Amino acid sequence: MDDFSADVKLAQEGSSEAFSRLYALVYKDMYHIALYSLRNAHDASDAVSETVLDAFCSIKKLRDPSCFKSWIMRILSAKIKRMQSGYFKEMDELKDDSGISNFDFDSVDLRESIERLDSASRLILSLSVLEGYSSAEISKICDIKASTVRSRLSRIKNALRIELTPEI
Repeated sequence: MDDFSADVKLAQEGSSEAFSRLYALVYKDMYHIALYSLRNAHDASDAVSETVLDAFCSIKKLRDPSCFKSWIMRILSAKIKRMQSGYFKEMDELKDDSGISNFDFDSVDLRESIERLDSASRLILSLSVLEGYSSAEISKICDIKASTVRSRLSRIKNALRIELTPEI
């Protein structure tokens, strides 16, 4: 992971320019994770905006400046979980493909299979496959054990492989 220490220290001293540089380094990753987890472009934008606002207001509380990215992703993860718990409608009623079409999927079947995953599985899969986080980093973001992340990733990938393998 990148070392954000210098800009974090400046941001902690009140530099909005330093925080802006930090945001520029992570906003795409944050949006991708939010979009894949929430499956709605508007909610993904809201989650990222709320995360950035919370991070800006509480950056002074960050103890280890080199952990900025995992810290802000933990905030995002909490926002995503809070938004998901607020959904009361059936998933069929919530389908909104706006924004999702911006991403290249190898097949429609893959996209549909990913959409059928539960929200926690989509979050773990997107952090690992799309953004390249290690199981240790994902464990910090999602507040679960690294071994649990590895076993869940293995089960998720295996289930997708079985679902997407053509029958002979």
